Amino acid sequence: MQPESRSVWPVVGAVFTGLWITGITWFLQAGWWTASELAVTAGATFYPIYAAAVTVGNAVLVAGSAALLLLSPRVRVVGKVWLGAALVLGVIGLARAIPGPYHEWFLAAQIVLLAPFAWRVRGWGALGLATGLAVAVPWAWGGSLGGWVESLLGVVLAFVAGYAAGGVLRRFPGGFWAGGLVAGVALLVVAAGIGQPGVSLTLMLLLAPLGFVASVLRAPGQIAAMTTGLAVGPLLFVDPGELSLSLNFGSRDVGYWAALAVGLSLVVVLMFIILYGVAARHPLPHPAVAAAMVLIVLAGGTFVYFGLGQPGWHGDRLFVVLKSQADVGGLKGAPAVHERLTSHAASTQQGLRKALGERGLKYKPYYLVNAIEVWASDPVTRGWLSSRSDVDRVLGNPELRPVPERPEPLKGDKAAPSSPLWNVEIIGAPAAWASGARGQGVVIGSSDSGVDGTHPAIAAGWRGGSDSWLDPWYGTKTPTDLNGHGTHTVGSAAGKNGVGVAPDAQWIGCVNLGRNMSNPASYLDCMEFMLAPGGNPARAANVLNNSWGCPVQEGCDPQTFAPAVRALRAAGIFFVVSAGNTGPFCQSGRDVPSRYTESFSVGAVNKDRQVTSFSSRGPVAGRIKPDITAPGAAILSALPGGGYGELDGTSMAGPHVAGVVALIWSANPELAGNVERTEQILRETASPVTAVDSESQPIGECGDTRNVTGAGLVSASGAVALARSAR
Repeated sequence: MQPESRSVWPVVGAVFTGLWITGITWFLQAGWWTASELAVTAGATFYPIYAAAVTVGNAVLVAGSAALLLLSPRVRVVGKVWLGAALVLGVIGLARAIPGPYHEWFLAAQIVLLAPFAWRVRGWGALGLATGLAVAVPWAWGGSLGGWVESLLGVVLAFVAGYAAGGVLRRFPGGFWAGGLVAGVALLVVAAGIGQPGVSLTLMLLLAPLGFVASVLRAPGQIAAMTTGLAVGPLLFVDPGELSLSLNFGSRDVGYWAALAVGLSLVVVLMFIILYGVAARHPLPHPAVAAAMVLIVLAGGTFVYFGLGQPGWHGDRLFVVLKSQADVGGLKGAPAVHERLTSHAASTQQGLRKALGERGLKYKPYYLVNAIEVWASDPVTRGWLSSRSDVDRVLGNPELRPVPERPEPLKGDKAAPSSPLWNVEIIGAPAAWASGARGQGVVIGSSDSGVDGTHPAIAAGWRGGSDSWLDPWYGTKTPTDLNGHGTHTVGSAAGKNGVGVAPDAQWIGCVNLGRNMSNPASYLDCMEFMLAPGGNPARAANVLNNSWGCPVQEGCDPQTFAPAVRALRAAGIFFVVSAGNTGPFCQSGRDVPSRYTESFSVGAVNKDRQVTSFSSRGPVAGRIKPDITAPGAAILSALPGGGYGELDGTSMAGPHVAGVVALIWSANPELAGNVERTEQILRETASPVTAVDSESQPIGECGDTRNVTGAGLVSASGAVALARSAR
């Protein structure tokens, strides 16, 4: 039997342990991030404590594996290094129990947790810093900074994380290959805990291969500086909440540019591995040369940031909801409701507005919900606002950071229809048209990604004038759509030539969702515009189509828009909302505003009158939801540039119901503004829906079948016929 000092088996065991640690860390971190994103997209509740538990569990598994290596003197030093990395991961992972909207608190918590590990290393290394910063330069182009407090905390976190990594690698095996592999595994484990899960994945991709560079740098200070320089890229230039699947699915948004930055950084990493591998047997550059390299990289990064990037602060904001909300009971009509809301907001917000001004904080007041958007998100301001006696609660108001190029709008490749589409036929719209009801005299409001006002199917329907279009996102002056979603929904509601349900209705538009994520303030911008376009409630829209929802990650809580929807109902404005695309799970339609009693929420059916698998289900807060269903699968409608294309979703179903309401009110103008009676007509005339598609659960799985089907499939012909005889 060979002496242990010459046996190859401890080394083999260390290799397999390294592979196991690498595999389990990637599986848990990437798997958890993907699973949590899919769960949120499907409407499931996400608890941050789970992220902390997964990270700590990851650390325990790594530590247990590394501890076995301590039994062999030959690989004991490897076990100690990986055990130290596991300890760092387990400690900083605790911060992930802090909810995502409290990002500054999260960064501060990680700094505090990592600080004890950072003090183990003294000094720093210019060569390591130059290396790390060079790898981080692509992030200054592809990303953008948040607020100054968030950015400062990100720099400090990068520093303490770098020095914690340097402490872990104070002693590790020599040699480019052996040392590089050991250091790479350790850096991978440390990176798995730095920042939120989405950000940490980018750091894992970049830091792990830099283990080979660390094997040449050797000095803990050099390794600490390298890790610090690299970490500032993802930590400063990307918001972890903007890496979500909901924002980036099918769109060249933040996730696309982050992936591009990772790819470019990996090219730089590979160059450094080759360079350091060749120079492994030669002395490192003189400190003066290394310092010059730092200055050169900083100059290059500065040029990239200011010349090619998106300079400036782009931090999140706060949405402050006051305790006193206006009572609109007994009021009728938009002018009366508008007067009550604006006077109430002016009187009750006076003290808070004064205090904000004294602190030099920019703000924007709202009245449809008695609230104020504050241009700050730091913990001190949030704590001060929460402590005020006139404030009910403080919500996050996330602001999307800019990207190098705006995402391309959807383009249609289908021909213009020559006859009414199947989705228009299936609800009986042509029969309603034949009776003279075509939506004339009714104004449909679209709060969406925008509208291509030049599209031939919808151009003639725009009401026109300066009070018929608002674009808080891009500042366009005439109807424009840089996404495509809004053009499609307006086409289904009011498009001509067989595309839409109410071809003679007029429409007005507002951009509340320029990209695939928004916030409470942006949604309210458009809701207030629909109540009083240009400040004039006499020009209010009659019917609102809302093919959007505001989930928790966008800053909303269950009651965010409840006062707004109640006020719009009192104003006689019919509020149609898409139920959401989080089916087929029961109780999945929980986003606001579709969950409210005052909202008329719409689920989706396909061409065979089957409820689609993606259509959100109830019950919601003890209420039956959705209220009704409409066609929402493979819906052909207008897209920017004059083309046509098919889209799926309850976003496509909602406009059908908005169009039917327009038909009802054009058939019997005396019903206009009578929201309750119109809802009754829609429910009473809906066609039965008794089936779901093949990917759904049985129709009775959610208790009352109406939690899947609503009152049934909306019927334009039946509703118009009943409306003509209604009083």
